[in-house]
Parts: sequence; structure tokens; C-alpha cells
Amino acid sequence: MHVRILLLLASLLLPGTLRAEAMPAEKAGFASRLTIYLAKGPPDACGPGCDRWIAIEGEIDREAALRIRRFLAAVKDLQRPIYLHSPGGNVEQSYAIARLLRSRKAVARVGRTIATACAAGTQVDAACLKLKNASGEVEAELTTTRAMCNSACAYLFLGAASREVAPDATIAVHNSKLVLAFDGRPDPAAVAEYRRRRLLAADRDRAAFIAAMGIGRELDSLIRTVKFESLHVLTRSELHGFGIDTRPLVETNWTLEKEARPFVRKIATAKKANGSAFRTMELRLSCESSKGAPLTFAAEVDETATGKSTILITADADKEKTAGGSPLRTGKHEVWRSNIDPDMVKAILASRSLHVRESTPIADDKTDIMTFELDLAGLPSQWARLKASCALPTPGPTSSWPTLPGKAAPWQAAHWPESPWTPAPQLTVSTNPRPAPSP
Repeated sequence: MHVRILLLLASLLLPGTLRAEAMPAEKAGFASRLTIYLAKGPPDACGPGCDRWIAIEGEIDREAALRIRRFLAAVKDLQRPIYLHSPGGNVEQSYAIARLLRSRKAVARVGRTIATACAAGTQVDAACLKLKNASGEVEAELTTTRAMCNSACAYLFLGAASREVAPDATIAVHNSKLVLAFDGRPDPAAVAEYRRRRLLAADRDRAAFIAAMGIGRELDSLIRTVKFESLHVLTRSELHGFGIDTRPLVETNWTLEKEARPFVRKIATAKKANGSAFRTMELRLSCESSKGAPLTFAAEVDETATGKSTILITADADKEKTAGGSPLRTGKHEVWRSNIDPDMVKAILASRSLHVRESTPIADDKTDIMTFELDLAGLPSQWARLKASCALPTPGPTSSWPTLPGKAAPWQAAHWPESPWTPAPQLTVSTNPRPAPSP
């Protein structure tokens, strides 16, 4: 009899939807349906030698997979990277799109595409969406700052054969929510049993999908512990450990920040040699003066250090030119700043990579030496933009990053804005119930 009741209940059901998404407050600024288009930016916009990419953004709706499939079928260049920016949406559709990306051996990254023809703050209004949905390439800029691929978008992202998450972008996960709609008033007990079975099946489907994508089962175990009403932002150690982004060194592109004192910056996070921990750092070049160009290195403090660390910075075009010293420790961060001469600036701009060597004293009179190379592609063009910005009249006061309201970064006293990689509190979403989708 119980089985017959469930069968009857299924016949009364309108199409149900399994969703993993942020609530309205977190979805502000996103289109209500997934949008895909071709974008073209300035040289090296999407990496060395890359100025064209595919943008996928907005909520993952119930017809998204078919629309994405038709679009990608017409794109013959399989090497174009795909940049994702989405708060989530329909889980089944995200699985389907993920499998499509895997079949194309796609390269996926988390990033925001900003159409230059659309005024600031209008990236999802009707006129801008019409432009993005038209045929042809959209002139755009690309940024990873505050870009996200959350909830169901995370499953979509797993489908790519190559996955890259910049230090200032986020992947966030949580459990799914089953949204059901009924024609009539079925028995509440039967509804509860049907919901239980559907959620169990959804858990099995998710575990199988994650395994099929070659991702560690620890991700599924984590997702089971995060309620739908919350979001867990994956740490760099989790991204690496789960097999999502296994690069030991992750960098942003060089970007211009037009603050009261403009500067160009690169953020990087590097895996420590002894363990699974990562350390985030930032380099900044500021406006030149008669004293030179201020170069700043800021990083999270190495908790294993027993004394002051020292850094040495060289450019491969002229290794005789060096900069460095001992950073000043402020709380959980350390900051080094010095003016570099014009010849050092020229050497950096003429180089392909910047070599950073950090020596840190640790226990037992040992020294931990960390070396890495930062990509300089794109810096010359950003430096030219910086020089133009430096010549302009000084704008209003420096604004703080919204990451940690009311909490200053260690260099705030020197009129520096908060860094976007300053650890943010765990994201939460509203628990207000949402109406079931209409048929």
C-alpha cells in the first residue's frame, strides 16, 4: 500500500527541482538564466598570449544544458578558456554541463567578464544581456577579484579537464535543497517519505558524479556537513587536496587598482614544501617619484618562523639588479617596502618572470628557503596604465575592501586599501523559504 501511495504521489508531482544556490541577497548582480558568449579583451587578458575566452555567468536554469551544448557546438576552438561566474542553480543541469565540458577537455577558470559597452553596474540589465546574447565577440575586461562559482556551479566547474581558481576568486559548496510542487493535496506522510527517498538518491548521484570527475570523495563528505542555509568557501588546501586545482603556485594577472594612490598588483598563493599548507602573498608597484618606484611585498606570516625572514627579488632580464630586505611583521602579516630605481623597473618590465627567494629561520637553527617565480606577462601594459593614472589629479580618499568591514589590513595606516585575500568570514545565506517553481 505504501508503494502504491508513493506511485500516486509521483503522478501528482509537477516537475521537481534539486537546487544548490545562494539566496536572493547573494544572487544580486546575476542574470536569472545562464548566459554564454564569446569575449575579447586586451593582450594577455586571460593569460600569456590569450585575449579571447568564453564567458558563462548567471544562475543555472532548467534549460541551461541544452543552450550551452548548442553554443559550444559552434565553437571549434577547444583551447579557449571558459570563465565562470555563477551563484549556483539547478544541480541536474550542472551535472549535464560538466559532462559536456569533460567531453571537450575544457579549461575552466573562475572569473568575472565585464563588457566594456555596458556602464558600471549594468552588466545584467536588459540592454547588456541583449548585447551578450547577440552573435559575435563582446569587447570585455576580465577580473578574478570577487569572482565566484558557488553551489551548483561548483559541480559544473568539476567537469573541466583543467581547472584554475585564482587566489582572489572563490568556490563555495553546501548541501542541496529539493523543491517540489504538487497538483492537489497529497498525504503529508507520503510527501515526507518521497522527499526522503529523493534526497537519498540525490546524495548517491552527487557522490557518483564527484568520483566520475576524478575528485576526492572528501569533497562529498564535506558537502554533507554544510547545511543548505550556509556556504563553505573551499580553502586553497582543500582545492589542492580534493584534486580541484592542484597547482602548487597560483597567481592572479597583474591588475591596476585606481585608488587615491594607484598601483598595480599581483596576488599569489604558494604551497609550502613541507606539508599541505599554502601561503598567500601580494606584490605591488606604485607611482614613480624622484625617489624611485615603491615596490611592496606583503605575505601571511610563516607560523613556524623563529626569527625575521629576508626576501630577495630579481628579474630574469638583469639578475644583477636586486631588491629585498627583512619585512616588518604586523599581526599575522609581514610587509616589506622599498623604492626601486628606474633601471630595476626597466629590468622587471623587460623580464618574463620575477624571482622571489625568501629565507626564514626555523627551529633547530635551520633555515627554510622558499623560492618561486611570478609571471610578469601583462605587467608592461598595466604599468603604462598606472603611469597615466599617476598623472591624473588625486581622487577622493582611499576606499576599503568590503571583505572585513571595520577591520584594517596591516598596511591600512599607510593609506593602503584592504587586500582582497584577507580571510573573510564564512558566507551565510537567508533561511527565508522560496516558493516552488511554477510548471
